[in-house]
Amino acid sequence: MKKSLLSLLLSFFTLYTYAQVDLSYYLPTGYTYDESIPTPKEVLGYEVGEWHVSHDQLVMYMKAVADASDRVTFEEIGRTYEKRPQVMLTITSPANLAKIDQIKDERKKLRDAGATVDIEKMPIVMFMGYSVHGNEPSGANAALLAAYHFAAAREIEGDLDNMVLLLDPAINPDGLNRFASWVNSHKSYNMNGDPNNVEFSEAWPRGRTNHYWFDLNRDWLPVQHPESRNRVRIFQEWLPNIHLDFHEMGTNSTFFFQPGVPARMHPLTPEKNFELTEKIGTYHAKAFDKIGSLYFNQESYDDYYYGKGSTYPDVQGSIGILFEQASSRGHLQESVNGMLSFPFTIRNQFTANLSSFQAAKEMRQELNQFMKGFYNDIQNEVDADPNKAYIFGSIGDDARSYHLADLILQHDIQVFSLNDDITVNGADFKKENSFIVPADQPQYRLIKAMFETRNTFTDSLFYDISAWTYPMAFNLDYMALNSQILNLASVNEITKSSIALAPGEVLGDVGAYQYAMEWTDYYAPKAAYKLMNAGFQVRVATGEFTTEDAKSFGRGTLLIGKGDSGLDDQAFYDKLSEIAAESTVDIYGLTSGYTGGLNIGSPNIVPLDKPEIALLVEGGINSYEAGEIWHLLDQRYEMPITLLSMDRIGGNTLERYNVILMPDGRYSSLGKSGAATLKSWVTRGGTLLAKGGAIQFLAENEVGDFKFREAAAPEAGLQKSYADYDNARGAKVTGGAIFNAKLDLTHPIGYGYLNSAIHTFRNDNLFLEPSENPYANPLVYTDKPLASGYVHPSNLPGIQNGSVIQISGVGRGRVVAFADNMNFRAFWFGTNKLYMNAIFFGQVIQSGTTR
Repeated sequence: MKKSLLSLLLSFFTLYTYAQVDLSYYLPTGYTYDESIPTPKEVLGYEVGEWHVSHDQLVMYMKAVADASDRVTFEEIGRTYEKRPQVMLTITSPANLAKIDQIKDERKKLRDAGATVDIEKMPIVMFMGYSVHGNEPSGANAALLAAYHFAAAREIEGDLDNMVLLLDPAINPDGLNRFASWVNSHKSYNMNGDPNNVEFSEAWPRGRTNHYWFDLNRDWLPVQHPESRNRVRIFQEWLPNIHLDFHEMGTNSTFFFQPGVPARMHPLTPEKNFELTEKIGTYHAKAFDKIGSLYFNQESYDDYYYGKGSTYPDVQGSIGILFEQASSRGHLQESVNGMLSFPFTIRNQFTANLSSFQAAKEMRQELNQFMKGFYNDIQNEVDADPNKAYIFGSIGDDARSYHLADLILQHDIQVFSLNDDITVNGADFKKENSFIVPADQPQYRLIKAMFETRNTFTDSLFYDISAWTYPMAFNLDYMALNSQILNLASVNEITKSSIALAPGEVLGDVGAYQYAMEWTDYYAPKAAYKLMNAGFQVRVATGEFTTEDAKSFGRGTLLIGKGDSGLDDQAFYDKLSEIAAESTVDIYGLTSGYTGGLNIGSPNIVPLDKPEIALLVEGGINSYEAGEIWHLLDQRYEMPITLLSMDRIGGNTLERYNVILMPDGRYSSLGKSGAATLKSWVTRGGTLLAKGGAIQFLAENEVGDFKFREAAAPEAGLQKSYADYDNARGAKVTGGAIFNAKLDLTHPIGYGYLNSAIHTFRNDNLFLEPSENPYANPLVYTDKPLASGYVHPSNLPGIQNGSVIQISGVGRGRVVAFADNMNFRAFWFGTNKLYMNAIFFGQVIQSGTTR
């Protein structure tokens, strides 16, 4: 196909510009630069945009700038999973650097309604965060230019007396480095921009995510990863007025800056935030008009979920701003707008950086006053709210309560522990594992966002999830308290440094008849694996029993003997004590096997095999869900697993595993032969866990028997508005909501749970038809399933009274199907153990109870 003359001219111009690019292409006119500050090329050996900067090179340049400039300090704020440093530059006048702690302390008064601050003299703080998605690299490469310009430009010296710039050059170091390695190793010196080039087809799991394949731009609120905790700590230390978040989007787009769609703001975000974001947007528009770049705003993107870098600030008196640049995804690629070069994408990001600087400079007092007013207004909202505090806890499990309290503390929120057990509206809250969060504190709106249940919305489209009610996610007992109940509670404030899980211990003597470990604690699977790995015999009680001293043990309790360990009584006891302490789980010594209910030698106490686990990866598998499983087993439960590529399935490869995990995804590449291999493996006694597309693949190939409910039928009518099509289609997407479900506590999948009511998370429209065998449906939705969030009415029939978890028997093995994600984004602690129960106890599910 022949190209148009315009397209050829655009291609020629872009190629010529790319070939000749140097700093003059990027830097604004009218500035002179201090020669003592090294340029990126002087440190890296190439011009910005010529190659993709690797993370080590990026850090090297930031250090060089800080060493050369009296405006800049360099700080390592933490390390990633892969031990790469997270770094931050603080850029301001030398005078401000000399009193930086004083400036921080003064800014804390913005959150204190009773404090007096001098708005006229207070510097404005702007955070600049680049490339939280590692394969959106124009941001991180623009950080090279930002560091140089703000350190070296002579003309901004006076401006920095009233400004503090915080520069995080790579929010996702591991992902950025993964991507840079890919595109640099596939770069040609003579480029043609062909989209079919392997340069633009990253290897799975791609560079978007961190080490465990998590989207760090969804982790600002859950803070489950070190990268997030480190940057949130910086946010809370500084309270930036403007928070820049540099991203990329599809190659055929242009450039987006916020505000997003007005109707899709979270209701807890004040309207003034939108107005100020719109005002700042006029600075971006002017800058892009000047260089002739296309742009848009108030379309496509929203400001609803507070776990993103551009929305987390909005509920804290700051202005979060998302930038989305069309991505070259490499060095040069064809687009509908002509050739798109990497330098062009970097220049647009840097231009937005400069326009933000100008807005911050001119709106300094207005933005500081907005933040002060934001927190001054909180008291009126607190006074009008009947909910004065939130209490949460879990009888029988300290860990889930601890982890939620720890999460909340990361956000500069006060949390209190109980001094005494209390009962509220018939619910018991134990002092060992219950916490209270008062509403009357500066972070009131963020607290509301964490605890509220919201089912009504002004718009039915969501860029991300519509609900994240944290006590539901952690499967905790919780309720709002009025002031009278709050005042009756005796509490102590806890801090990030003081909160900790108590180590477990062995309660009993050396040489006990047997040792028992309850399955109620979140970390019971961690202890179980350690026990098995030590060579001990581990059996699971499928019924209840009671000891002579009236201690009751429920289903799922593990009975532990020496097994093949070869240890004497004292060494055995010492090893049990070590495992109990490490796992924060208590182990009990039993003096006799003559117990009430089951006796300790009962055939209903079944020996367990140690899980030998393979997680299928690569190909069409959903890397997010695979990463969630990997993280859960590796980080939380310290269980080794094999990341098994799908193309390895065949022959005798599977024989070394007794548990295989299949996340959501496309499995067509396995074909009939791969399905037959899996079926043969399950038939011989394996346990196979499947989610989403994996269930569909297994059902189509008769590896288990599963049926699905039909999705909602198309809307009837002779004619509908074409302009409404995208919104009507988008409204039917279940982007992420919380549902009510009922758990069979007697089923091995339900072991360790004390309440049959549970909340589960769904973010797709695959509906699992319940099995005709009622014993095969251990977790089902209720007839009123929506607990929190948005679901289109046409999707509710597919969910109501449907299966969440279903068991199918295949020979001597079991296939456990999950309709919902039990491990969503690492913060869905409440359902993690359902997944772990399938891993440990799938082997003991009776054949007559399966589909």
